[in-house]
Amino acid sequence: MIDIFLKKYSITKNNIYSLLNDMLDKKVDFGDIYFQLREKEVWVLEKKIIKKGTYLFDEGVGIRVVKNISSSFSYTNSVTLDNLVNATNTVCSFLPTVDRNIFKKKSYLNMNCLYTQCNSIKSFSIKKKIYLLKSIDFLARKQDFRVVDVYSTLTCEYEEIVIGSTDNNVISHDIRPLINISIQVTVEQNNNREKGYSGGGGRLRFSDFLEKKNNNETLIEFWTKEAVRIALITLSAKSSPSGYFPVVLGPGWPGILFHEAVGHGLEGDFIRKKTSIFSKKIGKQVASSLCTIVDDSTLIGCNGSVNIDDEGVPGQYNILVQKGILKSFLQDKLNAHIMDSKSTGNGRRESYAYLPLPRMTNTYLLAGTDKHIDIIESVEYGIYAVNFSGGEVDITSGNFVFSTSEAYIIKNGKILYPIKEATLIGSGLQVMQSITMVGNDLSIDSGLGICSKNGQDISVSVGQPTIKINKLTIGGVS
Repeated sequence: MIDIFLKKYSITKNNIYSLLNDMLDKKVDFGDIYFQLREKEVWVLEKKIIKKGTYLFDEGVGIRVVKNISSSFSYTNSVTLDNLVNATNTVCSFLPTVDRNIFKKKSYLNMNCLYTQCNSIKSFSIKKKIYLLKSIDFLARKQDFRVVDVYSTLTCEYEEIVIGSTDNNVISHDIRPLINISIQVTVEQNNNREKGYSGGGGRLRFSDFLEKKNNNETLIEFWTKEAVRIALITLSAKSSPSGYFPVVLGPGWPGILFHEAVGHGLEGDFIRKKTSIFSKKIGKQVASSLCTIVDDSTLIGCNGSVNIDDEGVPGQYNILVQKGILKSFLQDKLNAHIMDSKSTGNGRRESYAYLPLPRMTNTYLLAGTDKHIDIIESVEYGIYAVNFSGGEVDITSGNFVFSTSEAYIIKNGKILYPIKEATLIGSGLQVMQSITMVGNDLSIDSGLGICSKNGQDISVSVGQPTIKINKLTIGGVS
């Protein structure tokens, strides 16, 4: 597969090995060459018609060298051997003259096979893709007469990468498909409009979205009905109270709170620069003993799953917090080397035009032993937050603000009525230490997660079981 990929550029594996040896001859500590071919197709339906169809094709190569803590980087979308040789000479010439600390040689053997290598763009015709979006529109409007608009997006991606590095005895290769479907439904009653959102995706085949599941529905049907259901619930929802209440977070997407308020603070670059609240807390209690948080890129078919990361390191199951104790950080090769650690398979980049950074993959809280109903019944008066719509986090302090898209009032252990415009305000550390119950119903989100950092967007997944937070500040309007 590697030879076939390189052949179209008239480049061989021996050429890559030769360039890597040239880097070492020029006294660098580390160097890598990252080839990428990427296709992306997007279809948008609004007001019953296809409003937009776009196709992107991009290919190129990024060349990086490292000496001490300095990096030199160049990229081009004109992939020829001459350009690679010139780029290698150029980036090496920019490095400082300091003592060497060469990255140790390793053999990163990729044994993962976590997703199909089918090209999601070519495996399903344009006619079928348009029909799929129109069927979403038809089904949504069929659910309720108050549905006035449906906005749905189908995104298909195909990515192929080849990576050679001075610390790896083998050249790595991966093919990464990705399909995402997002659905927004608008409902109206008495001149009041509300929206509901749903959807999902992953490194899957189209057939995975169209097969009947246990509830005798396809994923497309389920997500469409969910968007309508959430919009209608919001239409009848009361304004959220404000105050300091117990909060129950539902399974799945609410795990975004751990991703944002905890996960980013455990990324190696923030730790090395001491800008994270977790910088000096390794081995210390940072959460309730009920909490074990992992970053796991080995889940089958998930948004954030990778056979190898963007530095050629196989995807791994990393325990970050175990029974409340901070165990490890997320590392790419550069930050791991500087911190005398090892890569955790979390070096990720949006494309060949960017440097890799330590990033999350699939980050989630492991299941506990409590039943969902027992968690609800333990609350005398509080909030049940089923889903979030957005939020902000300060990495340095861990402080966050999240808005709910579906939430309810709990009173005397019963879910009473839906509320809207509820905002959760707090600190990641305080929340983790305030978790008093963890459910046995772990769920990974449906697959719409996109994470942004330093201008780079990558696909991720999050998850958690139902959890109870003892007290949390709620911002509302009543």
